Formats: sequence, structure tokens, C-alpha cells
Amino acid sequence: MLPLILITNDDGIHAKGIRSLIEIAKPLGEIVVMAPKKPMSSKSHAITTDAPFRIKTLQKEENYWECHIDGTPVDCVKVAMASILQNRQPDLILSGINHGVNASINTIYSGTMAAAIEGSILGINSIGFSLTDFDADADFSQGEEFIRQIIQDVLQNGLPQNVCLNVNIPAAAKADIKGMKVCRQGKAYWTEKAHFREDPYGRDYFWIEGFFHNQDTETDTDTWALENNYISIVPVQHDFTSYPSLQLLKNRVLYA
Repeated sequence: MLPLILITNDDGIHAKGIRSLIEIAKPLGEIVVMAPKKPMSSKSHAITTDAPFRIKTLQKEENYWECHIDGTPVDCVKVAMASILQNRQPDLILSGINHGVNASINTIYSGTMAAAIEGSILGINSIGFSLTDFDADADFSQGEEFIRQIIQDVLQNGLPQNVCLNVNIPAAAKADIKGMKVCRQGKAYWTEKAHFREDPYGRDYFWIEGFFHNQDTETDTDTWALENNYISIVPVQHDFTSYPSLQLLKNRVLYA
């Protein structure tokens, strides 16, 4: 029996990245696609609780079923599991390929990674893929063989319980990609600047501009790997507990 692979993204059903991921995955299993109807970038782990979902089937044939909903990437995973998959458990969830980097702190904002993390919460092997190119017409060909290798490895060998993979691919020529590195998430943060403007009716509005600050100069991070033309692979878990802090807080009288 073919492995069952669920595919989603956060750039929307028509994005070039998900079309590329679908073509890579098709020879590897039975494919179910459930993606947002429109772009849902930077939605993180948001879910929709104030509106119903309507599933629209775009294509259905042997071993392939493609749908979209008006929801977030995590909605897509939840709706697929509860509806068209019913009692069937996917062997693998794939999210992406995202148009833009999801390394470092971007992981927590990413709808792409949220879908993969949701899969890992459900105990399903899951991978989020991203390319460091925000162009809607980005070239995804340089990462195809690496993505295929990663998918095949996870299908064969699995992942630790409740762990998913965050895979980022540098926007470099195929010949310039040096290989893959398993690494940690780099330490970084964003700051924002608000640009205040006035619309034609005299009403104030503003746009937010973000600035990325990389605090990490070590060579074992995803940011270093990408800057040096390696594909970064970071194992991610949803347990946010700071275990080193547990005893520290327990030792304080206030928290005793």
C-alpha cells in the first residue's frame, strides 16, 4: 500500500511552492492536498473558531485528491483529518514549499511550520519546507532532489515522537548548494517601525516594517548554514517548557 501523504502550505493553493512540492511527492505516495484558498502567511498556529469551513475539491483521481478551504494552515490539517481523511492517519504531513525563509525566530510566526508542528502534535511525521526567496515566481528546482531525499528518509525511518523538521533551502544555484546540515535554531529577533499615513478621506493608517536582528555568530545554526549555502534542517518540538528554569523557580520562596 502506498504511504498516505497530506500536503498543505501557507501561501495558498495556487502558490508555485506547493505546486512544486506536490510534483516531488506524487511518485512517493497517495497524495491528499488541503491548502488555504488564499495566502495565509505569518498566521503562526492560528485556528478559525468563528466561521464554518467549506471544502472545495479542485481535482480528484486515483491516489490524488486536491482541495482548499478558507482557513489557516493549521485549519487545513485539522479539517483534513476530521473530514476527507476520516479515520485514516497520514504517514507524513508536508507543508510548503514556503516562499521565504522560516529559519531562526521566524519559526514561531510561520504558518508553514505551524502546520508541520500541528502534525507532530498529532503524532504524525511532519516536515516544513521553505526557500529563502519571497518572489512569487521563485525557482524551486535547486532543492528538489534534497527534498525528495528528506521525504524518503522520513518515510523510511520516521522521526522522534512529537518532533517535526524545519527545512530551509538557500536561494542559490543548484551547483552552489554545498549539502545539508542538521543544526539548531539561530538566536534572533525582529523589531518593527510603524509608518503613519493618511488615506484620501483624511483617516490615519499605518504600515509596519520589520527589521531582522541576528544575534548568533556560531556555525551550528540554521542562519549560518543558509548564509553559507547549506540546506538547514532543524528538529522542532512543541513543548515550550524551559526545563533548566523549573528547579530555579521551585527554589524561590514565592513559588514554593
